[in-house]
Amino acid sequence: MVFKRRDKRPFWRAVADFMWPRGGWARAFTYIKHRLHRLPDPPHRIARGIFAGVFTTFTPFYGLHFVVAALLAWVLRGSIPAALLGTFFGNPLTYVPIGVVSLQTGHFILGRTGPGEDEVRRSLGGKFLDAGDDLRNNFLAIFSEHEADWHSLHVFYDEVFFPYMIGGIIPGIITALICYYLSLPVIQAYQNRRKGALKAKWEAMKEKKALKADAKPKQD
Repeated sequence: MVFKRRDKRPFWRAVADFMWPRGGWARAFTYIKHRLHRLPDPPHRIARGIFAGVFTTFTPFYGLHFVVAALLAWVLRGSIPAALLGTFFGNPLTYVPIGVVSLQTGHFILGRTGPGEDEVRRSLGGKFLDAGDDLRNNFLAIFSEHEADWHSLHVFYDEVFFPYMIGGIIPGIITALICYYLSLPVIQAYQNRRKGALKAKWEAMKEKKALKADAKPKQD
């Protein structure tokens, strides 16, 4: 495969690189910024894609953020590559504050007492693992005499997934709009500057070619 790594990374290295890229998060963000600037789509389409990607990070569909961002960008007629890059707004540095804000907002909207930050971590960690254990055990129960138990999944949906899904809408839209309006003029300025540089380079090539054409008869 063309894009397959030659040196296969061990699992622990893949996890470590995800938590902290080798060049640091500043370099990773710089790379994403340059990739966004170099996309061939018009600025408003790229900005819509960024909106879709950033908003998706406020949804509880972990593992499906690329799919959700691409679908939302398609609905908004935005750039799908920009949406995929925009999902990197959600990373190990931002997932905890995103989860805290989304869950607390969701519990507030639903009229419940919002959990504290330590409880949020336990919700996103412990309760998520409990729900995964339920799924695994219930699947194995199909082939054994054990009874299926959906208690942890019910707790996860009621206390984490549903409040997260409802609560992430408002802060997700606000954050995505901020990123949209910040990125749009920057992308416009970058593309205009790049067009000017390419035009100047093309004019220089034409002038150089014309000078060579004028100099050729004199040599004869």
